[in-house]
Amino acid sequence: MTRATVLGTGSWGTAFAATMADAGTEVTMWARRREVVEQINRGTNEDYLAGIALPQGIRATTDAVEALAGADVVVLAVPSQTLRDNLAGWADLIPETAAVASLMKGIELGTTKRMSEVIAEVGRIQTQRIVVVSGPNLAREIAERHPAASVVACTDESTAEQVAAACATPWFRPYTHDDVIGIELGGAVKNVVALAVGMAEGMGMGDNSKASLITRGLAETARLGAALGADPATLMGLAGVGDLIATCMSPLSRNRTFGVNLGRGMRVEEVVTVTRQTAEGVKSCQSILQLARDHGVDMPIVEAVVGVVRSEVTPREMVTALMTRSLKSEGTQR
Repeated sequence: MTRATVLGTGSWGTAFAATMADAGTEVTMWARRREVVEQINRGTNEDYLAGIALPQGIRATTDAVEALAGADVVVLAVPSQTLRDNLAGWADLIPETAAVASLMKGIELGTTKRMSEVIAEVGRIQTQRIVVVSGPNLAREIAERHPAASVVACTDESTAEQVAAACATPWFRPYTHDDVIGIELGGAVKNVVALAVGMAEGMGMGDNSKASLITRGLAETARLGAALGADPATLMGLAGVGDLIATCMSPLSRNRTFGVNLGRGMRVEEVVTVTRQTAEGVKSCQSILQLARDHGVDMPIVEAVVGVVRSEVTPREMVTALMTRSLKSEGTQR
């Protein structure tokens, strides 16, 4: 039996742990808080997936040494901007032969590194052991066993297949891939586009407006991907347009919901206070914009969202700025 360790007990980490347990994988979860561990060991995680019973085969602990001992697959499911600090404490505990899978969708502030790059650097993990999982995977729907598909990407095919086998169920279908860059960029940028779409929703705009933002957001992602060496076709798949649609259109999306509140006139700090959550797009939008500038890529939607997050412009001013840009061909890539 495959043994997996999930480091982090948020909604997606818990849903993925449940999926692996359903697939027959023995799962240990690590949590910082004792009360969360006790909940999971009783079969629920009310803080993040209220009302959902977790399958048998999952146990939890606050002891990282205990959690990681003997793991075949290690799943990192912490907020992207905390990965570096967390991984510094876990690096020496991760078994040398374990596949290390990232559920995180962000670009690190300051370094502009993708999560797989942080894992390689801080965790001293060889790239052929690093896996990225991404797709249209809203956590509650996954935990409720709604049929869904995802992408498991790694430069080494056998490692990707190992992780895919550990999470494949009749209702969760993983596809393997080797374009780690494209998969990660699709997952990170879609959160920022979802903020913009949410703002449009919050301002009362219709489906034309939202579809335009989604489509042009995909074009921005493709430009950045091409500059970084990703295959443009990757972004037409599950981890690109699939994840983008789900995150931009679903009320279950944290980033979309955050954007709705911004569109209704709230400031970032007010949304955080009310919801007690910070969306990944809010954290990563500035690092994505810096990454784009470093590579000479124009990303006007991302730049506009950064302006709103920094309180430099209002959402309505953001829309005006986007709509009055100079005219150009849709095929223009720069």
